[in-house]
Amino acid sequence: MERRVFRGMRLADNQWHTLVLVIRDHHVRLTVDCRPPLEVVSLKSFPTDLNIQGSRFHIGSQGKQKGLFSGLLRQLVLVTGSDATRQVCPSSNPRLTALSIPPVLLDLPVTPRGADSYLPKYEADVRVSVGFERLCAESVRGQLWFNPVRRGLYLCDGAVWIPVLEEHKRLDYVLEQQVLTTSSETYDVEVFQVPGMGLMAAMAHRFTGSGSAVYLWSHKGFQLYQNISTYGALAWRHFSMGKKMFLVVSNSRGGAEAHVEDQSEAEVSVIYKWSKRRKRFIQYQALQTHCARDWEAFHINGNTYLAVANHRQGDSNHTIDSVVYKWNRGAKSFEVHQTLLTSGAYDWEFFTVGPYHFLVVANAFDGVTTQVDSVIYVWINGSFQVFQTIKTFCATDWEMFRIGNRVFLAVANGHRLHSNGSSRYAINSTIYELDMNGQLFVRFQDIVTYSAVDWEFFTLGDENFLVVANSFDGDSYSLNSVLYRWQGYEGFVPVHWLPTIGCSDWEFFTSGDESYLIYSSAKVPLTKVFKLKTH
Repeated sequence: MERRVFRGMRLADNQWHTLVLVIRDHHVRLTVDCRPPLEVVSLKSFPTDLNIQGSRFHIGSQGKQKGLFSGLLRQLVLVTGSDATRQVCPSSNPRLTALSIPPVLLDLPVTPRGADSYLPKYEADVRVSVGFERLCAESVRGQLWFNPVRRGLYLCDGAVWIPVLEEHKRLDYVLEQQVLTTSSETYDVEVFQVPGMGLMAAMAHRFTGSGSAVYLWSHKGFQLYQNISTYGALAWRHFSMGKKMFLVVSNSRGGAEAHVEDQSEAEVSVIYKWSKRRKRFIQYQALQTHCARDWEAFHINGNTYLAVANHRQGDSNHTIDSVVYKWNRGAKSFEVHQTLLTSGAYDWEFFTVGPYHFLVVANAFDGVTTQVDSVIYVWINGSFQVFQTIKTFCATDWEMFRIGNRVFLAVANGHRLHSNGSSRYAINSTIYELDMNGQLFVRFQDIVTYSAVDWEFFTLGDENFLVVANSFDGDSYSLNSVLYRWQGYEGFVPVHWLPTIGCSDWEFFTSGDESYLIYSSAKVPLTKVFKLKTH
């Protein structure tokens, strides 16, 4: 332990003082009230990398020794790797930047320093109001407001409150908000906003007889709003073109709505358009598909595209074409733009990095093995070309997300099929990161999952999360799906275990200031909504 002593400081005068202490290398410098600094030079250099885990700081005293300091500390700011003197002392008359002032000090009388002293303008003008609601107007321009609910400090610019310091939401725990009994097992949930209506959720139900359902969100949770005839629905996708809203369903079986020559065997997926007059989704266009597992909607250069993941044709042919459709403005319908050969396609994910557009397919099965390549395509000269192939094991979902300026792709691997016909369900799902220099995705982190069928990424405040849909461990469908939190260098670490039954999909959504997760079950007719409790 070493001690540095600055002598000649006379601070016991019942006044506020601004002190800036800078420690760097062999030098320790103290500036009081922006006067010329005092400096002490040590023979031993202060370490540039100091482990302070478990350390205790005594500000204004030396712990057990009493009487070294008596008074009030108004504000303490620690700055690493920087000399804050210039920020605090732009002139010989420093203005204290008070981050937080206890209410008891707001009206504390100030004793003048002398006949020639004066209060800095900041001390004379600024007041901090504390409460839940404050009106920002011209009369309180420049005033501060501390909101104890949001734990934020705001500055009035004469019209609106501008955040100065604001605590971001942090996930505390997860609450079960609603248990929704559905007409059938559900393979997918799509949550979206409809102007003038609010939040809606389309659920892809397995059972053909009852069709699929669209729910409307209210203060009581999701309530049934509309039934739509579907045929082994596996997924929904919401998209818009201008002010027009659409829903497209992935049907895995043929039905009465087929509009092709052989209706008995045709599998048709249907696009529905939102009718503002009827306040319902009505059928708009039917497209022939083959056990469609997923639709992806995206826009490139002002044009709208739909990509369908055709899983198989018949019972055994899995290596077939999946199709990219393009909106024809003249005909007001979608037409085939490009076909891409896929193997048991399960999911499409579209994303953009800089000027480049990508489309990645989750290939699940080629008729022999689940160890097949999933493919990332890049848009070149009006069509998708192969960018990179990645070995996957019954890939069921891709989730693209960004953290800062980093780009990630997470794949959900379903199971690994062995040569004897048995399957291993506890396998790694993998997160890949885009290497900007190498221009390819490289392995970043492996996470053990159990027949994973979906990843969902979301943010709360400045924290990032991934939740996985674990569906089957080889013995049971009742198992935990896991919520992971981003820990920087450590990657994603598990923080919450959520009991689910045959979990098939996770969706994150917000309503007002609250955040929620909803999951669907492919094994029992229920869907659950969880409220994310934040602090």
